[in-house]
Amino acid sequence: MRDTEDMDAEVEFDEGEEPSFSDPEDFVDDISDQELLGDVLREKPQEADGIDSVIVVDNVPQVGPDRLEKLKNVIHKIFSKFGKITNEFYPEADGKTKGYIFLEYSVPSHAHEAVKNADGYKLDKQHTFRVNLFTDFDKYMSISDEWEPPEKQPFKDFGNLRHWLEDPDCRDQYSVIYDSGEKTGIFSNDVKEPIEVEERARWTETYVRWSPKGTYLATFHQRGIALWGGEKFKQIQRFSHQGVQLIDFSPCERYVVTFSPLMDTKDDPQAIIIWDVLTGQKKRGFHCESSAHWPIFKWSPDGKFFARMTQDTLSIYETPSMGLLDKKSLKINGIKDFSWSPGDNIIAFWVPEDKDIPARVTLMQLPSRNEIRVRNLFNVVDCKLHWQKNGDYLCVKVDRTPKGTQGIVTNFEIFRMREKQVPVDVVEMKEGIIAFAWEPNGSRFAVLHGESPRINASFYDVKSNGKIDLIKMFDKQQANSIFWSPQGQFLVLAGLRSMNGALAFVDTSDCTMMNIAEHYMASDVEWDPTGRFVVTSVSWWSHKVDNAYWLWTFQGRLLQKNNKDRFCQLLWRPRPPSLLSQEQIKAIKKDLKKYSKIFEQKDRLSQSKASKELVDKRRAMMEDYRKYREDAMKMYQEQRPLRLELRGGVDTDELESNVDDWEEETIEFFINEEIIPIGDL
Repeated sequence: MRDTEDMDAEVEFDEGEEPSFSDPEDFVDDISDQELLGDVLREKPQEADGIDSVIVVDNVPQVGPDRLEKLKNVIHKIFSKFGKITNEFYPEADGKTKGYIFLEYSVPSHAHEAVKNADGYKLDKQHTFRVNLFTDFDKYMSISDEWEPPEKQPFKDFGNLRHWLEDPDCRDQYSVIYDSGEKTGIFSNDVKEPIEVEERARWTETYVRWSPKGTYLATFHQRGIALWGGEKFKQIQRFSHQGVQLIDFSPCERYVVTFSPLMDTKDDPQAIIIWDVLTGQKKRGFHCESSAHWPIFKWSPDGKFFARMTQDTLSIYETPSMGLLDKKSLKINGIKDFSWSPGDNIIAFWVPEDKDIPARVTLMQLPSRNEIRVRNLFNVVDCKLHWQKNGDYLCVKVDRTPKGTQGIVTNFEIFRMREKQVPVDVVEMKEGIIAFAWEPNGSRFAVLHGESPRINASFYDVKSNGKIDLIKMFDKQQANSIFWSPQGQFLVLAGLRSMNGALAFVDTSDCTMMNIAEHYMASDVEWDPTGRFVVTSVSWWSHKVDNAYWLWTFQGRLLQKNNKDRFCQLLWRPRPPSLLSQEQIKAIKKDLKKYSKIFEQKDRLSQSKASKELVDKRRAMMEDYRKYREDAMKMYQEQRPLRLELRGGVDTDELESNVDDWEEETIEFFINEEIIPIGDL
């Protein structure tokens, strides 16, 4: 019955007039093709599809059919490292390959990676690959033979990027984040009170970071990183990296590395990006499996190389090409950790034991890759690499489990980097190690060892005669951290967080305890670049009350208590290395007494009881008086001709100018006579 009704409806429809599907005259179509056919348009072939993903490999061996299959396997193995290969073409002539091939990748980014990393790859003594994008041929063919000068770009003046070094009182600067991150300020350090240089609301969304030489201040934002500098902290550069969380600078400040977990894709690596600071250009992107150990890339001291460790592999890259050194990584089975020397292009790395093969620490010279020292270690549980600031010494902290004993014994393997064949000395510690730190500019190191409440602080000196002497040991210390002054000699033993902020200020030249103090619940200790002052602080990020930073002298005398609402972070602005030679520095130290009187006078003025406001008021009054006097003298000189005219040409201004030549005369005048009767006498 239902089918019959449907058939009747169809008959009525067929027999009736055809309905109109035309739009009304005033109809406006506001639906785009993207909304209607978005999925279809996305699959629409692009004009350059396929071409951008093709590379041309030249200097390939010319082989016949009998060796062609083997050649294809070798080529595929080399180039499949950079991505999925979808097509391969080997042109032939006279029964042999022509010496060049075409490879097509699934995406253009893989083709770019292949060109960047495989160009110059040495297959054997006779064949070194030259790799180019297929699209480059059209680009280079269309280049005009006539040279056109590039368009002149306007110069951007950011001012003196190192202006703070010209402060006549040599005051260092530091950044402060407070109000739970809402406010960021830059201050100049002064003994009486901080001097505000710049303060901005919501300058950064998380934290800030100074570049290694103090030239730039980096701020974090959801869309990327911004660099600020100059006298007024103008924005100098910005790098777009969505969701950026971490940052690292190269020691030369030429490159900056950013990390974001949001941007990484399989085809286009975006998790880690290396940028050129001066141009703002992206140099290269990398994948990142884990950011637990930041920085992922570690830089050589001159910024010419950077290295990354993955499973059983150490990859060393060179700048500015950002390509692998010698086009290949180092295969190091089991590599656990590595570190660059701060003074030379030397890498230290360690490998744990593997069955009958002992653990070993290796020192490798770059870029030659020569192993300058290998040290075998037995019964190793863990190793930590500690370089002295100048690269003069390397300490390898080795945790062992000796055979036949229980527990862990720690050895400090001290490598003397400046001596022939790099000799190694050993210091054995049978107690647990809490902290270790080298003196920045010297041969001493400090160790915290033991268990609370019996924590000992020991100081050692690496002698030139091949011995390591124990200088001094302080027992029963409340400390879990060691902070050396940047200039050496002085240090702070701090019991941070769980130890309630106990502080001990030590002079290691004679191992005297200069002062013992406390900053309750202190979470951070920061030395200024000169080693004259040290700051202890309680960060709102780690503790929600008593947030403040205190300023101390290097001897442990408290100068200031700066309470900031929800204070978060304080960072001293680094100073670049001195331009003076060692001879000039020695001469200044020798003649320091000549300048000490000037410094002492300045110190006395700064310690005057007169308040800063009163001194400023007096200076303003003196400046007003000086200006008024200048205006009065100018008017006096302008009115001189008028005075001469009124006084008949007599210059009355000169009447009292020769007082010393005057002669004194006494003149008597008769005025009157008065007669007084005396009476009868």
